[in-house]
Amino acid sequence: MVLKPIQSKPGEPIWELARQYPNQGEWSEEEYFALETTHFVEFNNGHLEFLTMPTFAHQRIVAFLYQVLAAFVASHKLGEVVFAPMPVRLWARKYREPDIVFLSNERIATITGDYPTGADLVLEVASSGKEDRERDLQTKREEYALAGIAEYWIVDPQKRQVIVLTLAGDEYAVHGEFNEGERATSVLLDGFGVEVTAVFAAAESGNR
Repeated sequence: MVLKPIQSKPGEPIWELARQYPNQGEWSEEEYFALETTHFVEFNNGHLEFLTMPTFAHQRIVAFLYQVLAAFVASHKLGEVVFAPMPVRLWARKYREPDIVFLSNERIATITGDYPTGADLVLEVASSGKEDRERDLQTKREEYALAGIAEYWIVDPQKRQVIVLTLAGDEYAVHGEFNEGERATSVLLDGFGVEVTAVFAAAESGNR
């Protein structure tokens, strides 16, 4: 007996399409990298995590910080700075896509595949949603520390604040919570800093 396939009804998800993909929690790294989508997707132990699409203001901040950091790194010949989308492997079956990533020359020399394992400094611009903020402010703070990433910058447009975290053992210590009118500074990159007021001005007027 041939069973008639169940057809999706109007207003329902297209189940026939969904069944072409693994169940949540059963994805492999190979299947994750073969996924073609316009969404930001991170990989967490077989699960796909779909991130909120960035806003114009978010991308203006990322562009501003990328230009400042990349110029500093290039002038001192320290390594390379890249930006999302670009998966960074934290450990087996765990990939994140930080907004900005600094890779030292020493780390670049160890890369053998298409994506780096770990990083020296990562930067995230926190989104406004509750779940997104929890991911950037808490979850990724724990994960990046466990991955041994020396420095984590969190740019928080909601509080108009830049938090710089430096690795102390397997946890981060707060180097500074910098507000407008102050200069956020790095521990890892001696001499690197950025005016917090300029960061959020970039969101409002762009890089001009």
